Amino acid sequence: MSAIRLLVLGAVRQHGRAHGYQVRSDLEYWGAHEWSNAKPGSVYHALKQMAKEGLLVAHETEPSPAGGPPRTEYEITRRGSEEYFAQLRSALTAYDQRPDSLTAALGFMVDLPRAEAVALLGERVRRIEEWRTAVTEDYTPEGGPEQLGHIGEIMNYWVHSADTGAEWTRALIGRIEGGAYTFAGEGEPFVGVLADGQENPYAQA
Repeated sequence: MSAIRLLVLGAVRQHGRAHGYQVRSDLEYWGAHEWSNAKPGSVYHALKQMAKEGLLVAHETEPSPAGGPPRTEYEITRRGSEEYFAQLRSALTAYDQRPDSLTAALGFMVDLPRAEAVALLGERVRRIEEWRTAVTEDYTPEGGPEQLGHIGEIMNYWVHSADTGAEWTRALIGRIEGGAYTFAGEGEPFVGVLADGQENPYAQA
C-alpha cells in the first residue's frame, strides 16, 4: 500500500476540488513530509497518475494571476472514493506494513462510522497478537535477546514494537469508545485542511 495515494485521495476528497499546491500544503500542514514519502514531486506525480487511472478527474481552471498556464484542479471520482475507503480500512487493520500507512489512515479515520473504526482497530490488535504468538513459538522474550546472540536484538525489537503497538491501539479504541472525535454521521467534522489561500504555518522553506 502506498501512503502517498491515501494521503492525496483523502486531501482531495476533503476539499471537494483541489489543485496540487493545496494538496502539497495540506500534507506539509500534517507533517507528512517528515513521516512519509510525500515530497512535492511525489504529490504532483500521484495526482497525475491517479487522474490517468480514473480515481481523480482533472479540471483546467483560469490561468494563474501571475500569468502562468491554467491551473489544474482535481476532484475524486466514485472509483476514487471506493479506492480511498478500501485503502483506509486496510491501513487501519494491517500490521505488516510501513508505519506511514497507519499514520496516514489515522488522519482520515473519522471519515468512517465510529463503530467501524473501533472494529477495524480491534482487528489490528488481533493481527498483532496473532503475529506475536507465531513469532514467540521460536523466540521467548522472557529469555532475553541474548538467547539468539546479537541477532536476537532484531526479534527483541519487533516483539517489543508489537507489544507497544497493541497497547497504543487499545488505548486509542478506548478513547474512541469514550466519545473522542467526531466521526462520519455524527455532525460537523473537524476541518483538517487549509482553505485556499490560507497560510501554512508549517511550510517548508
